[in-house]
Amino acid sequence: MILSANRNAQVPKSVGFYDVQAKEALHLVVSLGTFIVLDKYLKNAFSDHNIRFPSALFGMFFLFLLLSTLSFINSGAANKVEVFFSPANLFIQRWLPLFYVPSLVVAPLAVKGIPAIEGAKIGAILVGGWMGTLLVAGYTTVQVRKLVNTELLPVDPVPKAAPFTSTERFSWIFVMLLSFGIAVRYPTALGPVAVTAAPFLLAATVVGYLMGTSLPEKATNVFHPVLAIVLSAELGAYALGIATGKGFEATLGEYLTKSTGSPGAGDILNGFLGPVILSFAFSMYRQRKIVKRHATEIITAVVVSSAFSLYSTAAVGRFLGLLPSLRTAIIPHCVTVALALPIASLLEGNNPSVTAAVVVTTGLIGANFAEIVMNKFGLKDPIARGMATASSAHGLGTAALARNEPEALPYCAIAYALTGIISTVLCTLPPVRTSLIMIAGVA
Repeated sequence: MILSANRNAQVPKSVGFYDVQAKEALHLVVSLGTFIVLDKYLKNAFSDHNIRFPSALFGMFFLFLLLSTLSFINSGAANKVEVFFSPANLFIQRWLPLFYVPSLVVAPLAVKGIPAIEGAKIGAILVGGWMGTLLVAGYTTVQVRKLVNTELLPVDPVPKAAPFTSTERFSWIFVMLLSFGIAVRYPTALGPVAVTAAPFLLAATVVGYLMGTSLPEKATNVFHPVLAIVLSAELGAYALGIATGKGFEATLGEYLTKSTGSPGAGDILNGFLGPVILSFAFSMYRQRKIVKRHATEIITAVVVSSAFSLYSTAAVGRFLGLLPSLRTAIIPHCVTVALALPIASLLEGNNPSVTAAVVVTTGLIGANFAEIVMNKFGLKDPIARGMATASSAHGLGTAALARNEPEALPYCAIAYALTGIISTVLCTLPPVRTSLIMIAGVA
């Protein structure tokens, strides 16, 4: 009887646990789905009216304005909106690198015809441009801080996403193996070949990320999780190409089809780039007190460093005689991928894989060398270090600096979002866009 009573007592706990899990899952689906629907609606509306301004960036401004207005009128209402989108924001934060890699995964197809000398020129531009932008952002922040003399106060820590569990890793490995067998044995089980291969290639991409994030911290400084993602996805494409007899390049071409009728794994991941930009509204809203207190330093540093990065890259690319088709593709190399791709498109760049590759490469350079360079040049102020790192090396640099200097993370988070936003806004202005294209020599 006692055993029976204990069992009965445990039932409500079990039911309650699964009930909570179901509610959390539903909350995530609804909040993330709202992001996706809003992004799709804005994209279609902007396309129908032939508006070249990035639709997701407009949506981000709208959400930020909505939150700010609600906060002024009724802070409780603003908090409810923030709580509603919280699961979606945490999901995006947790899986963010995955959404940046599709164009990088298929880069081998895009760079096949690029001569080695052009690659060397790009490398020199990226290293010099990264260092120049870092120093411009850092010293601009220092000089403006001397003028305004705003006291540096403690800030709230930036919330971190939950680490991945062993269960998640083994689950995705199981999905990868199962979907591989289906894609090989029944290549048209889900319709087009690319659609049937998508679950396997998506799982291979996710497994690369999960394995990459499980590496020791020192290892990730050299072999960043983004590289693990790319390597895993390409190895998956190679294995599937061998097993089906289609070959590596044909299978890799199915990773990112850019077709709504037969989307590949990369198309699924690319579909989250709009929601990523929309989520910037909430990170900006959370850091609004810092932005308000240090607005002069932050805005000045971001505008100056963004303009420097865009114009110097265009000028040096032309000076070194880089192929015209590559000059506009690399101009936004200091901007996060989610906004670098629209910027390159605005500048008539038509090689998104190259754009994605240079953005990630710049981020890896910053992740490994930003602290060394800042120490060498005497940049000690936390605001200056945060602004310099994120303005020059976006999210990858931010993540690396945050591990050792958490006090700089809030400023990194602000600069990370604002650099992409301001760079995009600048490039939507006809005089800026025209001058950049003219300086790059591709007009």
